[in-house]
Amino acid sequence: MRRDPLADPRPLITRVYAYVAYRIGDGPDAEDVTSETFERALRYRSSFDPRRGDPAAWLVGIARRCIADAALRGQTPVDEPPERTGEGHEERTLRRLELREAVARLDERDRELVALRYGADLTARQIAELLELRTNTVEVALHRALGRLREHLEAPGSERASAARALQAS
Repeated sequence: MRRDPLADPRPLITRVYAYVAYRIGDGPDAEDVTSETFERALRYRSSFDPRRGDPAAWLVGIARRCIADAALRGQTPVDEPPERTGEGHEERTLRRLELREAVARLDERDRELVALRYGADLTARQIAELLELRTNTVEVALHRALGRLREHLEAPGSERASAARALQAS
């Protein structure tokens, strides 16, 4: 008998939403895509194969397709940084916005790897299984993507130096 991948959905919902929000921003669009992800997961739960990965990686794979489908329908902007509104944002909020803008400047593969690693909190091994790559390939690609991200954050004349320091501290 196979284990139900949705037996304990609370932590999975949090993880999938974090990944989706990392890719398309917080708010109603992320909630809609997360809901669609779990609707598809319920519909296709019999296709889950624990030998190919854990439930979180399976759900993130579904979420990736839901994000792509929503973008094709023009329902959600993928990887667009949120608008800055008003004055007096706290430093942490500014750093997050600056980091998000820097991530948006990465190419699609780098953005996806960063989102899977830090948005969905997947390990390099889980990412490798999801993308059908070798673990070492994912580790090297992530290392290079983070290097490019640091370059964007530390660009001369950039206001992103504080975000670069935050990235280095993590």
